[in-house]
Amino acid sequence: MNLDGGQALIKSLEMEGVETIFGLPGGAILPVYDPIIDSPIRHILVRHEQGAGHMAEGFAHATGRPGVAMVTSGPGATNIVTPLCDAYMDSVPMVVITGQVATSALGTDAFQECDTTGITMAVTKHNFLVTEAQDIPRTIREAFHIATTGRPGPVLVDIPKDIVDPKNPRSAMEWYWPETVDLPGYHPVTHGDPALVRRAAELILGAERPVIYAGGGILKARAAGALRELAELCELHVVTTLMARGAFPDDHPLALGMPGMHGNYTAVTAMQQSDLLIALGSRFDDRVTGRLDGFAPDAKVIHVDIDPAELGKVRRPDVGIAGDCRIVIEELITAVRDLGGPGVQPDRSAWRTRISGWQERFPLTYQMSEPGESLKPQFVLETLRDNTPDDCILASGVGQHQMWASQYWRFNHPYTWVNSGGLGTMGFSVPAAIGAKVGRPDRMVWAVDGDGCFQMTAQELVTAASERIPVKVAILNNAYLGMVRQWQEMFYEERYSEVYLSPDLPDYKGWAEAMGCIGMRVESPEEVLPAIEKANQIDDRPVVIDFRTDSREKVYPMVPSGLTNDQIVVDPSQGEGGR
Repeated sequence: MNLDGGQALIKSLEMEGVETIFGLPGGAILPVYDPIIDSPIRHILVRHEQGAGHMAEGFAHATGRPGVAMVTSGPGATNIVTPLCDAYMDSVPMVVITGQVATSALGTDAFQECDTTGITMAVTKHNFLVTEAQDIPRTIREAFHIATTGRPGPVLVDIPKDIVDPKNPRSAMEWYWPETVDLPGYHPVTHGDPALVRRAAELILGAERPVIYAGGGILKARAAGALRELAELCELHVVTTLMARGAFPDDHPLALGMPGMHGNYTAVTAMQQSDLLIALGSRFDDRVTGRLDGFAPDAKVIHVDIDPAELGKVRRPDVGIAGDCRIVIEELITAVRDLGGPGVQPDRSAWRTRISGWQERFPLTYQMSEPGESLKPQFVLETLRDNTPDDCILASGVGQHQMWASQYWRFNHPYTWVNSGGLGTMGFSVPAAIGAKVGRPDRMVWAVDGDGCFQMTAQELVTAASERIPVKVAILNNAYLGMVRQWQEMFYEERYSEVYLSPDLPDYKGWAEAMGCIGMRVESPEEVLPAIEKANQIDDRPVVIDFRTDSREKVYPMVPSGLTNDQIVVDPSQGEGGR
């Protein structure tokens, strides 16, 4: 079958099972947009290329399938670099297709030319510049394989215009579909080394104060069930990082919640005082460890990761196992049982008592609003949490609202938390929520955003309104760049430099309505629940609620930057924390 390159590209995406593309056309990619008209693939027209990338990420977070975005050359490609970097940091499977100037014009500074593969080399798992139409099917097949196997990540395919233009002879090709992928040197390790797995099992059975440190790799590996089985088998308490929320149910007796700079006191302190950290799909991020030389000083470390480069990169493990988290956890379970199972473990009752004591003394807390005061953001989140389905998908921006969302929501199901962890991308929430809703139309999807984040990508609500994607957005509007303000208050002698945003500019209710959404404004505690209930009943267009929250509120607990986790600061009402 003879096709032109543009037809071959779209057919290749169909062969990969792609149902949705998020994108924005332009001159260099225009020949690829024409055959979309005859394709069953749904194309969602975004209002900015950054939105396309974050929608693809949200789709991937919620479904586990690779998100697909397509944009043009030059500024179209550079506008999607931030989502690429975000996906790279958080190991999100994504395939991005960019248009490029004709092969004859490469390197001439032609109109809307840029070195896309050069620019994105550092923020993609791999990228391709395709120069022959005949290579398009093979390249697309390889791109999806690389994006979804081993440690997932974004892959970019740069397509010069002449090889997809039906008017150009260079675009003619004979259609084929490669059944297999031949990538010499690319062979991700999946099974753990048996000797190392056995040694890890011995450490687990011998530990008195063990803690599982579960990272986002648990979700990428579809390992939530295996994690729970291991934790219950060996009575291991579990902390779930910001990227792993939902990998272990928050309502489970062994769940300690989120560790890190703004983690639960118990999660932070249990890791700090453990004698064994079982790190599964986690990377010892600085926001979790605090000052590294003081992190979990008495703990031995088992580290399991699909990426061998992570083993020993930050903390040298006593046992480092390269392999797929789900497979290695299952191998650990077998090894534990072969060694006698939990019956040979030491008495851990004292450890359980200490953990219960921390949980009782240092729960998450905040002071309710007095009459006439602004809303407390934590109250808004608790009310939203308690009045949405248990499997509601929550997308978050970056900042104080992100931390409060992770703290106060109860994540009892995997793939219900969509956020930007490694890169911390403001503007992530709204487009990511749209992508998540497209991927899971059966689920309720809420986006929690700050007023600073919301202003960065709010134009994508036009996309949601025109496409009838009924996401719901809760803006925790404190009129500040909240997390920056908190740091300036605590560490810069209250010198508030360039963080004030104004509570009334813009008018978020009017802005939402201008973009085709339902807009609401909430200023008092008694208005919170009725507004949420009204939003939950609307299923034909997006809803935006402007919650006017207290700008003085801070996120606690907090481990100040540069200090150890032993120096955790709790809410002032709880007195002193620490060991």
